Amino acid sequence: MASSSSLGLTHLSSLTSSGNCSPLSLGRSIAGARPATFNIIASETKQQQPDLSVTVNGLHMPNPFVIGSGPPGTNYKVMKKAFDEGWGAVIAKTVSLDAAKVINVTPRYARLRAGANGSAKGQIIGWENIELISDRPLEVMLKEFKQLKEEYPDRILIASIMEEYNKAGWEELVDRVEQTGIDAIEVNFSCPHGMPERKMGAAVGQDCDLLEEVCGWINAKATVPVWAKMTPNITDITQPARVSLRSGCEGVAAINTIMSVMGINLKTLHPEPCVEGYSTPGGYSSKAVHPIALGKVMSIAQMMKKEFQDGDYSLSGIGGVETGGDAAEFILLGANTVQGVASILYYTHGTC
Repeated sequence: MASSSSLGLTHLSSLTSSGNCSPLSLGRSIAGARPATFNIIASETKQQQPDLSVTVNGLHMPNPFVIGSGPPGTNYKVMKKAFDEGWGAVIAKTVSLDAAKVINVTPRYARLRAGANGSAKGQIIGWENIELISDRPLEVMLKEFKQLKEEYPDRILIASIMEEYNKAGWEELVDRVEQTGIDAIEVNFSCPHGMPERKMGAAVGQDCDLLEEVCGWINAKATVPVWAKMTPNITDITQPARVSLRSGCEGVAAINTIMSVMGINLKTLHPEPCVEGYSTPGGYSSKAVHPIALGKVMSIAQMMKKEFQDGDYSLSGIGGVETGGDAAEFILLGANTVQGVASILYYTHGTC
C-alpha cells in the first residue's frame, strides 16, 4: 500500500491517549455525545494539534474518517453537516438508474441488546436493517452531489453506485455520477439484501466471475478512483478483493453488513423487524460485528501487502467503529481510511 496513505504511530496515539475513549466525533460533538479524544493534552504552552491528513489514491483528506454509505449520506442536508463537522470524506447512499424499483418499508430496523432476548433494557450492541438503496430519484441525488462539490470543492465526496447486470446501465450510471464532480466511486457489491434477483449487491460480490466482468465494465468507463465494497457473507473475502483490484479498482472497502435474523418476537412469533406480518433476513452491524470486521480487514490487508504492494491501492475499514480506538485498530491492521455508519445514527438520534 502507498506510504502516503498511512498514519504514523504518533498520530494514532492521539486517538487513544485517553484511557476513556468516547464516541467517534470530529470538531463539534455528535448531538451532545462527548467528543472523542483526538487532541493532544494541553500543557502550560499551547501545543500543535497532530496532522491526521491522508492522501489515498490521489485524494487528499483532512483525516482518514469517512461517513460510510447509508442513512448518514442520504441527502444534501446530512452530507453537508458531515463536512461541517469535519469528516474527512462522505460516501453518499447508494444510487441506481431507476429509483422507482426501490421500496423501503417501515419498520426496517431491529436492535440487539446486551441481555435477555427481547429485553427492553440493556446497551444496544447490534443493529439489523432491511433497508434498500436510495429511493430518491437519481436526478435529485445528482443535483445534490453537484451542489455539495460547488460548496465544498476541497472536500472528498464519493458516490456509491449499484446497478443491474447490464453493461450499458453500469456505463451510464458511472458517467452520470462523474458529471457532478464527485471525487471517487464506491461500488456496492455487498448489500446482503440488495435485490439479488436482479444480480445486484452481494449477488455480484459473491460470484468472482460476475464480479470480474462488472468491474471491467466500470473501470473501463470510470475516470476517478473506484473502490469495491466487499461482502463478509463469503468464505474467503480475499478472493473478491483480489479480483476487484486485478480488474482495475484502486481500492476495496470492507465490510458491509452480515446476513442475520435479529431474533424472534416470542409474543407475536414473528422475526424482527416485522412488516405487516412479514420479515426477511437483513444486514447486521454496529459494535457486535467489530471483531469480525477486524478479521476480514486483516485478511485483505495481508493479501494486498503480499500481492499489490507495488501500486497505489487502498483499503477502507468498516464495522462497529464507535471510538477513536476502534478506528485506530483498523488503521493498525492496514486500513488507509475508516468508515462509520451505524454509530453515527445511534449517537445522533439514539436510534436508527
